Amino acid sequence: MLSEGIKIVARNRKARHEYHIEETYEAGIVLQGTEVKSIRQGKANLKDSFAIVENGEVFLHNLHIAPYKQGNRYNHEPERVRKLLLHKRQIKSLIGLTKEKGYTLIPLKLYFKRGLVKVELALAKGKNLYDKRQDIKERTAQREIERAFKDKQLNRY
Repeated sequence: MLSEGIKIVARNRKARHEYHIEETYEAGIVLQGTEVKSIRQGKANLKDSFAIVENGEVFLHNLHIAPYKQGNRYNHEPERVRKLLLHKRQIKSLIGLTKEKGYTLIPLKLYFKRGLVKVELALAKGKNLYDKRQDIKERTAQREIERAFKDKQLNRY
């Protein structure tokens, strides 16, 4: 998945809590000059962002990239719609899944790979409230098991 040479700039932390992640894609993103500089400074936010397939192209909405301080009049609009770069066959499969089966496209990570900005895009289905509660119960139970095991190991010596 992610190897050396990759610098993660932003994560969508709530995505895995709010959605069942079915499949992930790596997509390029079309940016302006000052946007890249601002992302290099870590001034990007994926919260509440989503992607939509329109006219055979994928667009990312609500990605906030703060204006670059030294950008003056050439600065970008912080929340403009940005085009994502995917292969045509990937876009065709996404069209079918998002229209028919009720899936959503959610960005999980924004990162640099070999000097280029990439987005990890997830095909996801929204969780119900009881699914979220079940996940919290499982996490709590796992933590208690690990804690008990650790205590038992410490008491052994």
